[in-house]
Amino acid sequence: MASTIESPLVSSPSNAPAVVHTLLPRPARIELSGTDFQIDPATLSIGTNDPAFSSAVRILARLLKQRFGREIRVAPGAAGASIRFQRAELGHAEAYTLSIDVGGVVITAGSAAGAFYAVQTLKQWIGAADAGVWPAVKIEDRPRFRWRGLMLDVSRHLFSKADILRHLDAMAMHKLNVFHWHLTDDQGWRIEIRKHPKLTGIGAFRDGADGVLCPSRQPPQPPGPGTYGGFFSQDDVREIVAYAAERHITVVPEIEMPGHASAALAAYPELACADGPFKPATQMGIFKDVYCAGNDAVFALLEDVLAEVVELFPGTYIHVGGDECPKDRWKTCPKCQARIRAEGLADEHELQSYFIRRMEKFLAARGKRLIGWDEILEGGLPPDATVMSWRGTVGGIAAAKAGHDVVMTPHYEVYFDYRQADEGEPPAIRSDKPVTVQSVYHYEPVPAELSAEQRRHIIGVQANLWTEYVFDFDHVQYMTWPRAAALAEIAWSPAERDWPDFRRRLAAHVKRLAAAGVRCRPLD
Repeated sequence: MASTIESPLVSSPSNAPAVVHTLLPRPARIELSGTDFQIDPATLSIGTNDPAFSSAVRILARLLKQRFGREIRVAPGAAGASIRFQRAELGHAEAYTLSIDVGGVVITAGSAAGAFYAVQTLKQWIGAADAGVWPAVKIEDRPRFRWRGLMLDVSRHLFSKADILRHLDAMAMHKLNVFHWHLTDDQGWRIEIRKHPKLTGIGAFRDGADGVLCPSRQPPQPPGPGTYGGFFSQDDVREIVAYAAERHITVVPEIEMPGHASAALAAYPELACADGPFKPATQMGIFKDVYCAGNDAVFALLEDVLAEVVELFPGTYIHVGGDECPKDRWKTCPKCQARIRAEGLADEHELQSYFIRRMEKFLAARGKRLIGWDEILEGGLPPDATVMSWRGTVGGIAAAKAGHDVVMTPHYEVYFDYRQADEGEPPAIRSDKPVTVQSVYHYEPVPAELSAEQRRHIIGVQANLWTEYVFDFDHVQYMTWPRAAALAEIAWSPAERDWPDFRRRLAAHVKRLAAAGVRCRPLD
């Protein structure tokens, strides 16, 4: 099995035509085999003997009902069903096989996730087929990386719960499995924390003046103090997390610390080094006022926050940011300097490491792992922390060499807030180097300079969409798709690249996205 799974081949018997398919992401192995399955909707049925696959069965039944305009029978077991789900050990939790021949469809998976991904592939395979015939095929598939992520920033601009659910649907189509939800920043605190209601009561709303972060067409209230913003209630969060889980997507929340804290300091100014008052930022930038690392009240509040966050998000990881934290206030703050002396720290960089290590211990005691941007390497990394390498690949390489897990997300390669062409694009955060579909497709997440053992620490790849210039969800989709389709391919498929083949498949795939109501930037 391993040798065929590793192979990127699309093969066919010597007397059969070459396979021409539009599957995306590309499966590990595709082979023409057997005789096509002749469909009779009146007798079509789906069955499994494994209750773990019941969700995949329901999803497929709904899909086929839409296709044929009638209910599809769900059999009490696999025996005699036209489409059979069965369990087998395939060497990877997300692996699956899909076989179609004259006798019907057999989906084999080792987990519910594998069965779900098989349904996504089947949906694409039969999408362009004659309604009465499904072409015979054998597919063996598994992901290259276990972390296949998209990050969406909702702090700079808030998107609705319905928007987030639509985003998750599009991710699921592409076998992307981590939704990194950037919930707090200088410009807004977006998650309800019941023990500290001022975080949303004050921190979720900024002045509604015109500007890059506050376009005049938003919000519905007249421009004025504290009129622009909003937040997700804990009930909203639970619904979104559950919706994601049904699609085998893990939601990783990000609660920024110790920097990017203006919105929190607006609510609780006593947590800063300098005297307030503070306001949620109305412009982009890096701000000098951050959490005071010498103040125990800071850690008490953040532990309260994380205690509620841990209960809302069942996944393994909690993201604490850790990036772009100026040390100016810490250098002159008596409490921070006292902390440096008391803890025997060398400087303010080690003070940030102390801050992150303290949060890591709190999370570890609750069964969670800390993940942060590559600045958390500065001053020393907590022992079980995972690094997101965004300032190029240097941080990721250093972390992997030190034995830490890494998600590669370098800005020049996979930042989706960058424009997509030199000309004719909406305003964006950077204009010096476009991030195109082709450049994303050719990005290789595993640095060549790592040894075989070190490469095992590259657990995945992620693209990030910061939203300083992204005012509504229509624009979110424009910036995300089809670049995220290229991301899905490099995250899921074998490492080999074939741009002409991918471009051909993508041309058909964007039509699927349009049919699903996903706005795409037109292909060049």
